[in-house]
Amino acid sequence: MGNFDSKSFNEKAFKYSVEHARIPNLKTNELKKSKALKGSKDIRDVFTSQNGTVYAEIAMKGLLDGQAVNYDGQTDIEATKTKTFNRGIVVVGRAKAWTEKDFSDDVSGEKFMDNVAEQVAEYKDGLDQDTILAVLEGIYKMTGTKNNEFVDNHTTEVEGNMTATTLNSATNKACGANKKKFTMVFMHSDVATNLQNLNLIEHLKYTDKDGIIRDIDLGTWNGKLVIIDDDMPVETVEATETEEAYTKYTTYVLGDGAIDYEDIGAKVPYAMARDEKTNGGEDTLYMRQRKVFAPYGISYTKKNQKTDSPTDNELKDGANWEVVHSGESVAAQRSYLNHKAIPIARIISKG
Repeated sequence: MGNFDSKSFNEKAFKYSVEHARIPNLKTNELKKSKALKGSKDIRDVFTSQNGTVYAEIAMKGLLDGQAVNYDGQTDIEATKTKTFNRGIVVVGRAKAWTEKDFSDDVSGEKFMDNVAEQVAEYKDGLDQDTILAVLEGIYKMTGTKNNEFVDNHTTEVEGNMTATTLNSATNKACGANKKKFTMVFMHSDVATNLQNLNLIEHLKYTDKDGIIRDIDLGTWNGKLVIIDDDMPVETVEATETEEAYTKYTTYVLGDGAIDYEDIGAKVPYAMARDEKTNGGEDTLYMRQRKVFAPYGISYTKKNQKTDSPTDNELKDGANWEVVHSGESVAAQRSYLNHKAIPIARIISKG
């Protein structure tokens, strides 16, 4: 039976093993390949250049707009300026610890630490997915005229199950001609099963370390990556006199650059500690991470946040989010980002 060994633990080597684990990181890797998660130099710079920074407002450049004039040799050409929008960004910190017994049943032999690293990588993969889903739930709870403009136009609710045309219609409603930016879909397994029965989803596969080809909870639909996750929002609607009880499923669709992602890092991301007293002596592995998942065009306000890192429930709070704007104190004077520039959509269905 393998055991944690704090004496031989190499933090840098373990970190490398976690970040390059071959199988568990498939979801995160495919997310990045879909381009839905996009790196941001501005975000990385602001959080790594200042010690202790946990929240910042960064400038988001506006798009060119304004009406062109007739170029006829008589009409003056009027110049307009692009407005700069203010965007709140928060770092999400998470930490966990495990004693040796948590992994004992799964590991043995010389590759013990590699097996532990794979399990930590898989755990972190799930953490990141939980954070992304919390952020998406939060932005769809925003209120206010301009915020509701995003929520309403980027939501499609269908009467029954999703069909072959649902995805195309939903992305068109959200972003019009910009619907071509959409590249990935988060959905519940019940919804995925319905679409699989219609032969609309094809499972992706991977080859494990023994050379066996296996299915994973990833697929493609109309060329878009599909991530299947039973932590997706599900609502049970009770029966009425005229209608039987049914379940409503939420599906999220993300486009290129939908979420700015940066791994800000922790001072000590992994550490091993030896406790000689408890249970006659045991080793504990500690994990820490600090990451940014910032939806494009939407600002984190930090209105309801108690500590320097938001909990999942605080990320799900609509009061902590708003569509980015130019920052004037009087709301009527503000310019808001056009909601069609935000490549995020939501589909609500019965399956």
